[in-house]
Amino acid sequence: MAPCCSGALPPGDGVLAPSPGYSCNTKRVSFPLVDGPILQLYQTVTSRTGIVSFVRSAKFDELFQPSWASDHVIYEGEQLKLKLDHYSGAGFVSKSKYMFGKTTVQIKLVEGDSAGTVTAFYMSSEGPKHHEFDFEFLGNTSGEPYLVQTNVYVNGVGNREERQSLWFDPTKDFHSYSILWNQHQVVFLIDETPIRVFSNKEKRGVPFPKDQPMGVYSSIWNADDWATQGGRVKTDWTHAPFVSSYKGFEIDGCECPITTTADENQKRCMSSSVNQKGRYWWDEPVMSELNLHQHHQLLWVRANHQIYDYCTDSTRFPVAPPECDHRP
Repeated sequence: MAPCCSGALPPGDGVLAPSPGYSCNTKRVSFPLVDGPILQLYQTVTSRTGIVSFVRSAKFDELFQPSWASDHVIYEGEQLKLKLDHYSGAGFVSKSKYMFGKTTVQIKLVEGDSAGTVTAFYMSSEGPKHHEFDFEFLGNTSGEPYLVQTNVYVNGVGNREERQSLWFDPTKDFHSYSILWNQHQVVFLIDETPIRVFSNKEKRGVPFPKDQPMGVYSSIWNADDWATQGGRVKTDWTHAPFVSSYKGFEIDGCECPITTTADENQKRCMSSSVNQKGRYWWDEPVMSELNLHQHHQLLWVRANHQIYDYCTDSTRFPVAPPECDHRP
């Protein structure tokens, strides 16, 4: 088991998207204070096409709506809060579905004794053969670190759990959590540091999610049958309500109208389609895999904060799943 929390910081900041100042409706682009190939890419793509993607950094109700227990959804200016008590949890969902792109939200997790609670941020399609990318933040007793569990479902099949501790206290301030999804990889990021990559290995017979538009979701609920120390520590309802806070909602993706067929969505949302070359920044060659710096960041996370990896669990998987070979 890796150390729970080294207190160290990841080796620098990765950049996997333009800054929130980017807009597809103008050639005026605001970039992060970085240089190198990523910045040059966006400058080149923007000057060539004028339209690359559509960043939507907005107030909550412009992009999302409550999905259940709206009386447990609290609006406070630019912030939104989800409340869990012994009556109910709460959740929200994007008003549209998207195929490929990047979504980000800033979250401040439940403070104090959060044992038994789970706060989730995820993307998902619908139906028994759905795709899903999960961040699940597993609460703990006071003084113990939060764990983040990620999972990937393809065609309704998950069982790809990884768990990491965090190198900061996620209850004291807001931190950004992002999912980047293109035809080549799914990347989970925390403050732009990649913590997990699920690569496209269709050539090895591993299914990859690229044919279903997905909604963006978040929720808080009671999961004390498994969330904390395997269910040994239960939720202490005397500490309720448990509150997770949100701000900085961003979606930069190919929006899929509900009236559009799956085939039409694929044609619209894949840059390799006819007359689509160069349309989407996330399909540029540099985005097909982590760069060297991002790869070093990922290795740092695994070395210092990895708690569980399904790929190394020989009890569950005597033969490692095929996607575990040659991982980034």
